Amino acid sequence: MTKLIVDTGPLVALIDRRDQFHAWARDFFETVNAPIFSCEPVLTEACFILRQVGGHDAILALSARRILLTEFTVIGEVGAVRGLMQRFADVPMSLADACLVRMTELEADSAVVTIDSDFTVYRRHRRQVIPTIMPV
Repeated sequence: MTKLIVDTGPLVALIDRRDQFHAWARDFFETVNAPIFSCEPVLTEACFILRQVGGHDAILALSARRILLTEFTVIGEVGAVRGLMQRFADVPMSLADACLVRMTELEADSAVVTIDSDFTVYRRHRRQVIPTIMPV
């Protein structure tokens, strides 16, 4: 079974009905089984973006209900995360994106759920394309 690793964009789209990808995110998340995985930098970004519409609590509720798990720790992978951010500095790569790429390196059978086209540029283990699930 492929481990789903979710980026900020799909979480925001799921919660914010005004988001252009809301229907896609809603339909996608209705088809997957919990848990899905992410990292704390993604939660931070999503809560910040959704604060104006009151959606930050919905993001935290996904974690509280263990639908969204954030077991990855930056401190445990800081060397690898720093290396990724340096390698993709010209993109540039955010901390959240670096964590997600690292998560795919640690879990071979994984895919990133994202709306961010930068994931078509990023590579895991230097040369491997990162499997992604994106709106078409």
